[in-house]
Amino acid sequence: MLAASDWTFGQLMWSFLVFFTWILFFWMLFAVIGDIFRRHDISGWGKAGWIIFAVFLPFLGIFVYLIANSKGMAERNMKQVQTAQADTDAYIKSVAGTDPAATIEKGHELLEKGALTQAEFEQLKASALAQG
Repeated sequence: MLAASDWTFGQLMWSFLVFFTWILFFWMLFAVIGDIFRRHDISGWGKAGWIIFAVFLPFLGIFVYLIANSKGMAERNMKQVQTAQADTDAYIKSVAGTDPAATIEKGHELLEKGALTQAEFEQLKASALAQG
């Protein structure tokens, strides 16, 4: 049985490095395969070719894909993030259901009660009109 006391510090660090390298390799492989399937600018045969290249020659396939398509990967990731942000913003606006008129009316009520100053009310009104 292999006990922890049988390992030297160097062997432990080497094992961590190998483990980290495998995790990094699989992360890169999944990122490349995900990007290949997300692409709309190449045909199914092109996608199949890249997948075969990445599976049968993994290190070379990943590095060649990253070198050849790094700008496109970044653009597709940015587009996906922007789409997700727009969807989230639209969902929040639909759930919040704040109508500019209702916001201004509520602000006017708070102004009459003295909870808001005139300057705060004008700022709230401008914000409500800008969002609506």
